[in-house]
Amino acid sequence: MLSIVPVWGVLDPAALMRALPGNTAQGLVWAVMAIGVFITFKILNFADLTVDGSFATGGATAVMLILSGHSPGVAVAAACLAGMAAGLATGLLHTVLGIPDILSGILSQIALYSVNMHIMEGRSNQAVSVDQYKLVISLRHINMSIVTMAVFIAVIIAILYWYFGTEQGFTIRATGCNPDMARAQGINTNIAKVLALILSNGLVGMAGGLCAQYQGNSDVNMGRGAIVIGLAAVIIGEVLGEALFGKKLNFVGRLLFVAAGSIIYYWVIGLILWLGLPSTDLKLFSAIVVAIFLAVPYLQGKIRNSYRRASKGGK
Repeated sequence: MLSIVPVWGVLDPAALMRALPGNTAQGLVWAVMAIGVFITFKILNFADLTVDGSFATGGATAVMLILSGHSPGVAVAAACLAGMAAGLATGLLHTVLGIPDILSGILSQIALYSVNMHIMEGRSNQAVSVDQYKLVISLRHINMSIVTMAVFIAVIIAILYWYFGTEQGFTIRATGCNPDMARAQGINTNIAKVLALILSNGLVGMAGGLCAQYQGNSDVNMGRGAIVIGLAAVIIGEVLGEALFGKKLNFVGRLLFVAAGSIIYYWVIGLILWLGLPSTDLKLFSAIVVAIFLAVPYLQGKIRNSYRRASKGGK
């Protein structure tokens, strides 16, 4: 007769705690990408799917430059520039050729697969070892990677706070808020869209360069599903931020909560792996997590409306 051992009896809480620093470091790396997604998704109101390709472009650019003798810091900067070029391509497809936002991102994403293969000299994977190169961050040094990424994110948020307070930054925010009104005020919304896409994908490419160094390799498919992770971080951060601070949450706070949302996302993924659920279902669980947090604001609104209707009916 077979005996059934409850799964909770074989789980080791200490193993989950040991995995948290690694999950935190990975969440911070992807937080840079999530902030880029926030710019297009929340500020510009542009559904940009370029990120699945530009993330891998950043990783491929960084690794190949390191292998050719350039410093890892220069490689990260070049990864950012490569991502900016990808964003520019999407922006021109949308504004010059009139291709809808989703389709322009998909076209860039598809094209970037071939571009990334050329960057990596026809190989789908290129490795870079922390033993041979002094990488910016590495899976081998998790605690230092956490500190380094925290500084990176603080600098990025400070720069974005300054930039979106400038006249050019206001044009991007106005374009995302109400493009018709922005055009009526004399704003060239096409330029604003291109600038936002360049900035967003520059951050995504930088994240790809950092991620490639952290994991020790670049892969042509490393950005697949990146948009899901980015949206998860944005939505999780938004829901938590509004729950804690409501309308008092400012721009810096929103960016900080996006970074926090990325960390929480990877904590959830670590929890799923710790529970022993199949790793092949990670994409499914990712989609479920995003769906849940996307549904929360909608359900909260329905509950509030039902309370208002009930109170009016009671009167």
